[in-house]
Amino acid sequence: MDVRMHKGNVFMNTATMAYRNLLKTIHNPDNFMDVIIQPVLFMLMFGYLFGGAIAGGVQAYLPTIVPGILIQTMLSAGSGSGAQIREDLDSGVFDRFKSLPMAHIAPLAGQLFADSLRLLIATVTSLTTGYLMGWRPGVGFGWIVAIGLLAIVTGWALSWVFALMGLLAKSAGAVNSASLMTMLVLSFMSNAFVPLHSLTKPLRVIANLNPVTYVITAIRQILATGSWTHEALLVLVVDVVIVAIFAPLAVWAYDRN
Repeated sequence: MDVRMHKGNVFMNTATMAYRNLLKTIHNPDNFMDVIIQPVLFMLMFGYLFGGAIAGGVQAYLPTIVPGILIQTMLSAGSGSGAQIREDLDSGVFDRFKSLPMAHIAPLAGQLFADSLRLLIATVTSLTTGYLMGWRPGVGFGWIVAIGLLAIVTGWALSWVFALMGLLAKSAGAVNSASLMTMLVLSFMSNAFVPLHSLTKPLRVIANLNPVTYVITAIRQILATGSWTHEALLVLVVDVVIVAIFAPLAVWAYDRN
C-alpha cells in the first residue's frame, strides 16, 4: 500500500509541476518564439531562396524541406528544456520545491512532460506552414499524424539530452549557446535540406553517421509509401534507448545539483 501511495504521489506531483510549467510557458510568449516564428521563417527562407537552385522550384523542394524543418524545429524546441531547467536552478526555485512535501523528482519530470506542448505546437506550425506554401503529401491524414507523433517522440527523447546539458552547465546562456550549435550541426550536416548524393564524400560520411538523417529518412519514407517502415521502427527504438540512457543521467545530475 505504501509503495502504491508513493507511486501515486510521484505521478500527481509530476502532473502538478507539469501544469505549473505549462502556465509559466503560456504566460511567457517568448517561450513560443522558437516553435512558432522559427519554423515559419526557415520554411519561407529556405523554400523561396534555395528551392529553385536545389530542386528546380519551390513545389519540388517542399517534400525535401518540410521533414527537414520539422526535425530542426524539434531540436530547437527540445533544447528549451535545458535552458529552462538551468534558469530555475539559478533562480533558486528548485530549492524552494525541496522544502515542499512533494516527490523529489517531480520538478525535473514536470518540466520534461510540459515540453510536450511546445513540441506539439512546433509540429503543427511546421506542417501547416509547408501546407500553406503548397506542400501536398500523397498520404492520408492518419499518416500525417503518424509522422507528427514520430517527430514529437524524437524531440521529447532529445529533450532529456538537453536537460542533462542544462543541469551540468554553469548558466542558461551557456546552455543556449551549446544547444544552438548542436541544433545547427545536427540539422545542416544531414539530409534535411540537400540530397545526400550532392554532398562531398567526407560530408556524406558525416551525414550518414548523423542520427537526424535517419529520422528524416524515416519520415520521408512514410510520406512516400503510406506505410510504417523499418527505419521508423528503428527511430522509435533509438528514442527509447536515448531516454533509457539520459533520463537516469539527468536524474543523477539533478540530485547532484
